[in-house]
Amino acid sequence: MKTKPWLIAAFVAASFIGSALAAEPQTYQLAPVSVKAPENAAHAPFTMEQIMAHPDWLGRPAEGAYWADNNSQLYFQQKRQGSEVRDWYSLNAEPGAVAAAVPMADWHLMGSARTVYSQDGKTLAYLFEGNVFVKHQGKLTQVTRSSTRYDEVQFLTDGRLVFRAGWTYQVLDLNTGAVTELVSLKNADKPAAPKVADTYMAQEQHKLIQFVALTHKNKTEQFEQQQLLAAQNPALAIPAVYLDKSKRIASASLSPKGDMLLVALADKGEWRDKTDIMPNYITASGDIAAEEVRRRVADQKPQSQQLFLVDVKTQQATELKYSDLPGFDEDVLAAVKAENAKALGKNYQSKKAPRAIELINDWSWNQSAIQWHNSGSQVAVMLKAWDNKDRWLATVDFAKKRLVSQHRLHDDAWINYSFNDFGWFGQKQTLYYLSEESGYAHLYVKPLNGTAKKLTAGTFEVSNPYLTKNDQYLYFKGNVSHPGIYEIYRVSLTSGQLEQMTALKGSADYQLSPDENKLLLTWSNSVTPPELYLMDNKPKAKVSRLTHTVSAELTALNLAAPQVIAVPGSHGKQPVFAKLYLPKDYQQGEKRRAVIFNHGAGYLQNSDLGWSGYFREYLFHNLLIQKGYVVLDMDYRASKGYGRDWRTAIYRQMGTPETQDLVDGVKYLVANAHVDEKRVGTYGGSYGGFMTFMALFTEPDLFKAGAALRPVSDWAYYNHGYTS
Repeated sequence: MKTKPWLIAAFVAASFIGSALAAEPQTYQLAPVSVKAPENAAHAPFTMEQIMAHPDWLGRPAEGAYWADNNSQLYFQQKRQGSEVRDWYSLNAEPGAVAAAVPMADWHLMGSARTVYSQDGKTLAYLFEGNVFVKHQGKLTQVTRSSTRYDEVQFLTDGRLVFRAGWTYQVLDLNTGAVTELVSLKNADKPAAPKVADTYMAQEQHKLIQFVALTHKNKTEQFEQQQLLAAQNPALAIPAVYLDKSKRIASASLSPKGDMLLVALADKGEWRDKTDIMPNYITASGDIAAEEVRRRVADQKPQSQQLFLVDVKTQQATELKYSDLPGFDEDVLAAVKAENAKALGKNYQSKKAPRAIELINDWSWNQSAIQWHNSGSQVAVMLKAWDNKDRWLATVDFAKKRLVSQHRLHDDAWINYSFNDFGWFGQKQTLYYLSEESGYAHLYVKPLNGTAKKLTAGTFEVSNPYLTKNDQYLYFKGNVSHPGIYEIYRVSLTSGQLEQMTALKGSADYQLSPDENKLLLTWSNSVTPPELYLMDNKPKAKVSRLTHTVSAELTALNLAAPQVIAVPGSHGKQPVFAKLYLPKDYQQGEKRRAVIFNHGAGYLQNSDLGWSGYFREYLFHNLLIQKGYVVLDMDYRASKGYGRDWRTAIYRQMGTPETQDLVDGVKYLVANAHVDEKRVGTYGGSYGGFMTFMALFTEPDLFKAGAALRPVSDWAYYNHGYTS
């Protein structure tokens, strides 16, 4: 189905997700889709030895590719054959170019995937092995060559460069070459003049023993002199900012003007306990080692952070209270607590109390939860409640030293740990962000003093947004036409028109070149591992392949291209998308044996048209159809790619909806794939192993065999972040 451009204007102030949602217009197709399978006349049969061999035999793909600052060259890493060591390669961004190994002596010349640019675009800076490099007008300068490793580089609005080691920020004046300390954060007591203890014995010591009194006087005078020296002599570093010594700095972000910091403090204590261990028998010494593991969900204590606004000039830190956030003290678990109390024959009385709140930690992004406007005049921060029911996007009222909520996303089940990207427009004080409030992850924009506007709509998910430098377009990766096909799109911020950039029918990801004239693509499909591709920054422009890392051994195989089908679901409106593998003659002869594969993680998508992370299982499925089996690989409820309701269907009932979907899968195979319902088995690993257990124990007549690999057998032993 061809997707048409649209302009959507939907206005939201605060967002709450429960069981009922405004339906998105359906944009995906239900007809089966697949890619073209390779046609190789002769090949050796698949074997378990080959399938389970080290994956080097498949090829060694380009890893961590990024653009050089010249817009015409790329860098990427590639694994050495038979080794875990990676080497760097350079590649001209043009069809037919051949990658060349970069000598180790030149690795510092390659820039970085995290290169930063000055606001006028004339100067860039990056880190290599913890050292700072600056390039201005084509000339590269190594600023530091030190055992001190710097963690971050940042240009200020006045053109100076800041680099951070630990929580000390130093600033380089590019005109003079002078390096000064801008600000240093320390979790310690602020130095103070010596005091006489307020006890009788101490008072008597100072009164009766002249030496004690003199020592105290000398130390006091020395301290006072040092304080005056620091205040009056410009050659010395300004005093540090002293923060609660019982806390640790979880995150900090400096304003582009260099005048303020936003700092998050967390408890200093280790989140693990000494009992959070497991025995490891496979050690080099032969001794049994105690391996640290995640803390069990029942043992985990609420974790909260405090947010402070720090004035760099005065070294004053002011706490930004969460009480300015809507719902900060709501008893969001009241219904669950009441249900649990009732089961114990007790009553639960709901009451308001401040909730544990912290910076959000998205599992898939590369950005910070703190984002300053490039002018330094405003800052946005994304926070979440420890109970996982709320997410806030807030700015700061600098005059009143308080948080201002710009958007609240509440979910009765849980806030997603993906789709939390946000940022600022470059030329105006407007935010863009992703939200699942409509039931699917979509793009929104919101002026600080205005109403939010919804930019995209449909039964698809938006990810990896990128705002162009001129504020004209937001690019993103999306599965618009089909849940399993990921293409690159852009939406105009003036007209609202949605444009499809790629039409590759698989799974694409992207990086715009620094000048935003080209797109570097990483693309794969069901039968082809990821490779790098190049295209001009124009909708449906020609796409050229840049790398050829897939092995001849793999391309010589007759790999099956599974169909992605929509299995009718008996417990909801949405179908269950699944990969279907069929032997060529499956409709002939006796009814077929079948296997259903259960992917792991729960929240993961495997029934898409991209190369699978489960490549061994994919090859195993090729072996199974070679032996006459039918295979079904289902994205049961809880899987990624199908919207919020699909994701949260398992809330407080893990294993039940998914097993119901497996029942529907078996019914589909029996009705449509010539399968004998008495000869169906299932297998999976991790969450898929748990699913195997659930199916075998709760639907004992559904499968005749099951293999639970590395399964979760008791959720009480799992961690808070996953099971809460």
